[in-house]
Amino acid sequence: MLTEDHELQRVEISQRLLQRCQQDNGDEDTTHIGVGPGGDFQANNNLFDNLISGDETWVHLNTPETKFDSMTWKHPSSPVTKKFKVQRSAAKVMASVFWDAKGVILLDILPQGQCINAARYCSTLDRLKEAIRRKRPGLLRRGVVLQHDNATPHSANLTQQWLQRYGWEILPHPAHSPDLAPSDFHLFGPLKRHLGGMAFDTEDDLISELRNWFDNLDVDFFRVGINSLLSRWQKCIDLHGDYVEK
Repeated sequence: MLTEDHELQRVEISQRLLQRCQQDNGDEDTTHIGVGPGGDFQANNNLFDNLISGDETWVHLNTPETKFDSMTWKHPSSPVTKKFKVQRSAAKVMASVFWDAKGVILLDILPQGQCINAARYCSTLDRLKEAIRRKRPGLLRRGVVLQHDNATPHSANLTQQWLQRYGWEILPHPAHSPDLAPSDFHLFGPLKRHLGGMAFDTEDDLISELRNWFDNLDVDFFRVGINSLLSRWQKCIDLHGDYVEK
């Protein structure tokens, strides 16, 4: 449950970010930012050109289908289908994914038995910096804007020092707000649904499937995910800081 302070912070940050987009566009009104043919806001400004979103998620070697995904059409007189309960395997890896409106820039897999702390996260940022150099020429020079949540490794002093050393900007992100984090509301859900019903013998097989899925996503998928931040900030304001469902 969001407290009143949380809701206030969510509104204030959303307003600040929308105002920044307006200034980048030279607009006084968010409605002039632009709406695409699919109804999604269009973000043609410096903020979204330089924005990279990143987050971590657990992926299991065996992920059962959800009841919804395993539903089948049948005649009313057909016998009830028995579905055996399958547990997710204990074997899992943590995947750190960094992406922008053009696609995935870095997929970093944490070896089993390790945990993400500030030092490990800074090591991941080192890999991200090199990946940006290869895949997004000119972005390091223009200035990276990183969107990540307020998890301890992200907000630790060591991480802040790393970000200051390379001049990366952190996009303000309110606490308890997965609905305003593109990886949470746009990327990881489809990924987990894709993995539903799959079982892998080894970590390498799972990682190969992750890379293949990301590589085969249409670029519009990533563009829509990043651009939808605009509409979500606006909805957060309209809802007085309450959670944005869609």
